[in-house]
Amino acid sequence: MGAKTLSIDVGGTGLKASVLDASGKMTVERVRVETPQPCPPDLLVKCLVKLVKTLPSFDRVSVGFPGVVRDGIVLTAPNLNDDKWPHFPLAKALEKEWRKPVRILNDADMQGLAVISGKGLEMVVTLGTGVGTALYRDGELMAHLELAHHPVVKDKTYNQYIGDAVLKDKGHKKWNKRVLKALAFLKTLINYDRIYLGGGNSRDIRFKLEKNMKIVSNEAGILGGIALWDEKRKFY
Repeated sequence: MGAKTLSIDVGGTGLKASVLDASGKMTVERVRVETPQPCPPDLLVKCLVKLVKTLPSFDRVSVGFPGVVRDGIVLTAPNLNDDKWPHFPLAKALEKEWRKPVRILNDADMQGLAVISGKGLEMVVTLGTGVGTALYRDGELMAHLELAHHPVVKDKTYNQYIGDAVLKDKGHKKWNKRVLKALAFLKTLINYDRIYLGGGNSRDIRFKLEKNMKIVSNEAGILGGIALWDEKRKFY
C-alpha cells in the first residue's frame, strides 16, 4: 500500500493539513484552522498537533513553512510575527510529538513541486499574507530566494507592494495593477519559461494571463508534500 504522508501547509492566515497516499493523492478532505497571531514556535506545534487529530494515521510528515528552513531548522518566519523563530528546530519538535520522521521545506517551494512540468526554468509565486517565490530548473529546486523582502518599487518590498494587507486596503483593481507590474519585474529578472500563481489571493486575479502563466489550486501546498520523500530529488 505504501507509506502515508501527513502533509501540512503552514500559512500566515491558515494552517491546513491532509494525509496523502503513496501516489500523492489526498485520502481525506483537508482540515483547516486560522493561524494565531502572533504565533510563537510552541503555539504552532500545539495547533498542528490538535489540527491533525481527526486525520487518518500516517507514517511520515511533510511541512511547507512560510520562511527559510535548513535541515529542519527555521531561520526566518516573517509572517508568524514572533522573535523566537530564528534557529528553532521545528522538525525535531514535531518528531517528538508524533514519533514520525519530519521533513520541512519553504511553503512556496513545496507548492511548486505539485504543479511544475519539470521542463525548463519554472517559477512559482504565491499570493497570500505575504508573497512566496520558488524557482526550478528542469524540475530541480534551486536555492530559495526571499524575493518577498527585496525592494520592488521605491522603498516597498514585494510583501508591502502586493501582500494581503494591500489587497484589503487598496481594493482589487489597484492590487491587480500592482501584481501585474510586479510580475513584469520578475519576468525581466528571472527570464522564466513558465510561471505558476498560487496562494489564497490568486483567486482575486482579474487581468488576462500570458500564455506561460497559470493559476494553480491552493491545494498544491499540501499535494507537494509527497515530493519531499522522493530520494531522487535534492533539497539543498
